[in-house]
Amino acid sequence: MTASGQGVPVKVHFTVLGPVRAWRDGIELDPGPAQQRAMLGLLLTQAGRSVPLGEIVNVLWGDKPPASAVNVVHRYVGMLRRLLEPTLAAREEGRWLIRRSGGYRLDVGPDEVDLLSFRRMTEEARRSRMSGDLGTALKRLTEALALWQGPAAAGIPADVRAHPAFTALDREQLATVQEAADLALSQGAAHHVLAQLWETAARHPLDEPVQARLVLALAAAGRQAEALETWHAVRSHLADELGISPGAELRAAQKQILNRQVAPALISTGTAPASETPTKAPMQLPPDLVAFAGRRADLARALALLPEDGRSPKTVIIGVISGMGGIGKSTLAVHLAHQVARRFPDGQLYVNLRGFDPNGSVLDPEEALRGFLAALGVPPHRIPSGLDAQGALYRSLLADRQVLIVLDNARDAEQIRPLLPGNSDCLVVTTSRDRLIGLVAAEGAHPLTMDPLSADEAREMLVRRLGVDRVVSSPDAVDEIIARCAGLPLALTVVAARAAAHPHLPLTATAGELRVADGSLGAFVGSDPGGDVRSVFSWSYGRLGPDAARLFRLISVHPGPDITVPAAAGIAGMPVGKAGRLLTGLTMAHLLTEHAPGRYTCHDLLRAYANELAHAHDSEAERRAATHRVYDHYLRTAHAAGRLYSPYWRTTTLPATAPGVAAETFEDDRQALAWFNREHLVLMSVIDQTVREGFDTHAWQLAWTLERFFDRQGHWRDFLTAQRAGLSAAIRTGHRDAQAHLHRGLARASARLGRYDDANVHVQQALHLFDELDDRSGLAHAHRCHGWILDQQGRYEEALDAAGRALDLYQSVGDHVAGGSALHALGWTHALLGNHRQATTYFEQALATTDKHHNRYGAGGTLDSLGYAHHHLGDHSQAIACYEEALQLYRDIGDRYQEAGTLRRLGETYLATGDRGTTRTVWHQALAILDAADPLAAEEVRAKLRRIDRPAGR
Repeated sequence: MTASGQGVPVKVHFTVLGPVRAWRDGIELDPGPAQQRAMLGLLLTQAGRSVPLGEIVNVLWGDKPPASAVNVVHRYVGMLRRLLEPTLAAREEGRWLIRRSGGYRLDVGPDEVDLLSFRRMTEEARRSRMSGDLGTALKRLTEALALWQGPAAAGIPADVRAHPAFTALDREQLATVQEAADLALSQGAAHHVLAQLWETAARHPLDEPVQARLVLALAAAGRQAEALETWHAVRSHLADELGISPGAELRAAQKQILNRQVAPALISTGTAPASETPTKAPMQLPPDLVAFAGRRADLARALALLPEDGRSPKTVIIGVISGMGGIGKSTLAVHLAHQVARRFPDGQLYVNLRGFDPNGSVLDPEEALRGFLAALGVPPHRIPSGLDAQGALYRSLLADRQVLIVLDNARDAEQIRPLLPGNSDCLVVTTSRDRLIGLVAAEGAHPLTMDPLSADEAREMLVRRLGVDRVVSSPDAVDEIIARCAGLPLALTVVAARAAAHPHLPLTATAGELRVADGSLGAFVGSDPGGDVRSVFSWSYGRLGPDAARLFRLISVHPGPDITVPAAAGIAGMPVGKAGRLLTGLTMAHLLTEHAPGRYTCHDLLRAYANELAHAHDSEAERRAATHRVYDHYLRTAHAAGRLYSPYWRTTTLPATAPGVAAETFEDDRQALAWFNREHLVLMSVIDQTVREGFDTHAWQLAWTLERFFDRQGHWRDFLTAQRAGLSAAIRTGHRDAQAHLHRGLARASARLGRYDDANVHVQQALHLFDELDDRSGLAHAHRCHGWILDQQGRYEEALDAAGRALDLYQSVGDHVAGGSALHALGWTHALLGNHRQATTYFEQALATTDKHHNRYGAGGTLDSLGYAHHHLGDHSQAIACYEEALQLYRDIGDRYQEAGTLRRLGETYLATGDRGTTRTVWHQALAILDAADPLAAEEVRAKLRRIDRPAGR
């Protein structure tokens, strides 16, 4: 709303959803004394309609107004008019505060008053909901609730604020919060209302419907333990204040959580403004080939699928590039993707599905989805179980996004279908040796079948790699090379690499060598009669020295997807330096590709050729020994990394190492964690292959060794998979100690995924086996695990009993470090019960143990918990000290995720002290970590920041 004084427009703005405030041209005004401010608040609650003078007097003074009440109201009106319009003459009515029908009206609209804006948004939300547009409905409701800055008309005299004119607004907000919560829960978007639910629940601690929705929203956001903690806190509050037990709605909420009937709502679809999406767009495309040549017709056909105006498509487009092995499908797909990437501002996803891997390690669609979800910002522990749930989340994340997706080397249509987006502006490019007719028929994919390079295209490729002069000077030799390579880019690449490495060798000699190495690779390339590729491979292989040739052959036993220099040294049983030099030579010969610094892979045709050579030249015993050495390498290195990453964790005793194997070494836990992260996919492949090839001892030892990494880093599905494989292997070998430990690991992995029935079965098995083995230390670990599982289910009294048993056993065997963990567990359970004073006693005892034994991880967690307890006891300065010390430890260790969690809690404590400036600083530090690590948690922090960062008058 504007007023014109001398032709200059003036803007005003008012708020009543929180403190009563006013602005004129962006400058905040002082509404005057409390009574005058209260009158402005009343006029704002009725904005747009006249408030009778008698009603104003009644609201301000109740049943006993002073004799001068009417005159005071007139004086307030005059002061407010001149506040809004300083140049207004005495007794002039002005623009906004108007006398009508024996009362006064504030003549403003939705753009000037937050209450009217709130009501407009909620009405728009309800219309969207009626029309079935639930995403827009939730978005408008959350935007409306974001306008609230506290109770309506906060700061006016309490007796005035108790008038129904103001309390009705609080009830209106309460109903809207519940409406938004119900809609968010139904749409899998609980995180959008969590911050508002927290604030509303804090203002209405005895309102059971609101508390029930908060509990359900926490569980739906994957924070089950916090949900149950909140439920017990509400139960205690109801008992203390009203002497009652939780009602039906709260009891039902608890039952749903304990019965796992609340589906995790990880990232919602389309309800947050795009500008607030914190996750960086994924950029996963491999590098484009600098020497790309030919394929103009194929590129033109592919580009014709996209709109001519250079924009992204308005629906999902699927392009299927098919052809024989070595034909250049992946190269074309990646080149095409780089050509059009700018049309897809929300990023690019790429995965090698390994559909024709010679070792049979085809990538499971579920594993591919987990990789995509991680790239899209979903932390590992928030990825749901099962292909259907993961696919639903994946499609939700891609809704309304413009993303380019490359699905390389697919086996069949069934492998691809779960990876297709839903209704979004995406392009999917997939490659396969199969023509994927089912995908063409059912999903409307566009087929593009590749033929071998023409003679002209092959010649262009050689020119790009060898130079025009060299190619032109030997036309007959070039023609023979092209003919013997059958137009296959892979074969031409290998030959060009050999020729480039020997610039003084004439191409006639190269052609002659190919002629001598005549052969056929029909078994690998299908039925194409011209696919004379083995001759090219054998020719290039024949140029290798004996050590390089042996390494190339033995790499075929590696489980993949890539190999490092130390692992290659282990396979061949040679020094690392020598292996590095040989890998460089194999890369220069284009038999391997260094796709990342120090990490090597090869085309599946070359891998198959290496495997064929290994069977021809190396005995079964030699191949078995190479396999044993590479498994030893990963087991020994994982064990060494684990001893640094979790130095007090109980590990198994490893058998003697095979000759020629040396584990990698690390200086500290940072390097150890970095190795685990780099080798994660390889380690999962090793576990799978050890089981398939009968290396059962390696399988269960590696599963045991990786437990702490998987658990701490949130890779809970891989945790479960590894523990299952390890347990099966331990059962086959009859190793009862390993069985006991792996049952305990399976219990923890199952509980991490909310599978409490399975967790209880496995932990009971562990308890039984450790008891039979008379392993008191193992029994203590099992009781400790059992207590943690009971905590997750809200069974706190039972959890205290289990943790107490663990503590007694640890003390009996002299394991003081683990005893500190049990003390921490006892303290945390007491904190969940609201016994914060008792909790601090346990935390302090645990801290003394961790300090004595220099257990930095244990000390960090204990200090964080101690800060939590002090915060709830109101000892904010002590809480801040504990949190700050925990932060320093996490930063020293390099555990960014735990650091972010502590920063979030530290910010809450600073906010409780009224220090909003430091709260902002701390939460922005948390955001810098969570944006990449946990976008859901980042959005919750960002929502809290909006409430304390919102500019005045907005």
